[in-house]
Amino acid sequence: MNEAVTTLYILQNLGLTVFFVGLIGFERQRKHKIAGLTTHVLVALGAAALAILSRQMMYDTFQLALSVDADFAGNIVVENTRIIAGVITGVGFLGTGAILKTNSNVYGLTTASTLWISAIIGIIFGMNYVILGIATSLFALIALTLVKKVFSHPISRYQSENDNFEDDE
Repeated sequence: MNEAVTTLYILQNLGLTVFFVGLIGFERQRKHKIAGLTTHVLVALGAAALAILSRQMMYDTFQLALSVDADFAGNIVVENTRIIAGVITGVGFLGTGAILKTNSNVYGLTTASTLWISAIIGIIFGMNYVILGIATSLFALIALTLVKKVFSHPISRYQSENDNFEDDE
């Protein structure tokens, strides 16, 4: 990485995060799920901001090392993946709060999954992998909207046989 994070970089990547994760959040809100548009966008924005911060911290570390001693800069190891791992772990705990189990019913699995993928999309855009972020967003939307309509999956058959089963869709 040889350049600092600019204002344009920040606005572009946060804007892409809001737009694409907003589509996922809108889909969840339209189905009246516990985590809707606002929750998904906030989770993704936090993840994207931390990814951008990680990138800037890496740049600042290299710049500091170069200013001290150019030979020393080659020995610097930056662990920017720790921030990303922390985000994924934290969102996993947040998603766990969205999952409810009552008697034999489980609710919220899809909502927890969409919160998790929203954070990942935020990280992807925050790290400036725009094509990957767009593709991941589109595939997540396809999974949420079209897959259940196109394929008759086993849950649908199980649902019709058991009145106690409720899918999170």
